[in-house]
Amino acid sequence: MKLTLPEGDFKAYLFDCDGTIADSMPLHYVAWKSVLAEWNCDFAEELFYEWGGMPVVEIISTLNQRNGLSMPLEDLQRRKEELFYANLPLMKPVPEVLEHIEARHGEIPFAVVSGSTLDSVRASLTTLNLLDRFETLVCAGDYTRGKPHPEPFLLAADRLGIAPEHCLVFEDAQMGIDAATAAGMASVRIASPQERAAMQMALAEAVGNG
Repeated sequence: MKLTLPEGDFKAYLFDCDGTIADSMPLHYVAWKSVLAEWNCDFAEELFYEWGGMPVVEIISTLNQRNGLSMPLEDLQRRKEELFYANLPLMKPVPEVLEHIEARHGEIPFAVVSGSTLDSVRASLTTLNLLDRFETLVCAGDYTRGKPHPEPFLLAADRLGIAPEHCLVFEDAQMGIDAATAAGMASVRIASPQERAAMQMALAEAVGNG
């Protein structure tokens, strides 16, 4: 599957991590379901993907409010991350994004802009042997207001010394696309694992019928 990039003279690429560089969202969801089960807290898969890019502590806090719970933020975050790390060997890169990383690395600067913790992002990129491709990592704790607010992307552009209008954002979540638009940046949306599977199935059926 190929990505169609928007027209523009882009001098930097800004990438979300989970679901964009790393095909890690299914691994994150398994970890979430495990830790939330202890609290009988439902977290629908559709909502999980809708909240893509939201910091972990914010997700727990919002689930607490929605369900009238008092799940401990730091403890739950730590145990969720531990479960995620245990499954890191299963992680693969998103091929159509990796193609653009390899094609432009060394020509323009790259940044990661994520709602995950710095440790989580570093672990994912290290597993994929991609950590050295990025000039800066903007993660939870680096900014006050997360996606869909533009602050995380504007911070990354500032660190790279590139004007927002010359940055192209790669994102899998609508909140991230909204944040990029609010920052005055062009963006390209990465399909979710379910969407990729559906497209591959449709392609296979088309080839079979042909």
